[in-house]
Amino acid sequence: QVQLVESGGGLVQAGGSLRLSCTVSGRTMSTYAMAWFRQAPGKEREFVSAITWSGRDTLYADSVKGRFTVSRDDAKNTLYLSMNSLKPEDTAVYYCAADNELNRLRATPDYWGQGTQVTVSS
Repeated sequence: QVQLVESGGGLVQAGGSLRLSCTVSGRTMSTYAMAWFRQAPGKEREFVSAITWSGRDTLYADSVKGRFTVSRDDAKNTLYLSMNSLKPEDTAVYYCAADNELNRLRATPDYWGQGTQVTVSS
């Protein structure tokens, strides 16, 4: 059974930075394409970023492009999301997800973490 555990969330002022981590256990992370999603209060969960198995290809939502960077370290079975120039509208619970099919990853990935809260104060 694959388990994903996020960490690194917290409270930060607008303009600040955070780095989220997602540790994969139960199976080697290199098997999966990985993604980040977020869900703000009262809103639906939305796609944030994805990274392919090799790490060479990445994808970002327009709202975070240029501010967020996704990366992976398969030796550590860990996915990262570096978030810079944070805005109050980035406040959400952030989830990592994994799937071995890229098309499914952006919609209904097989595996989810439990989420980590990010709060950006103005």
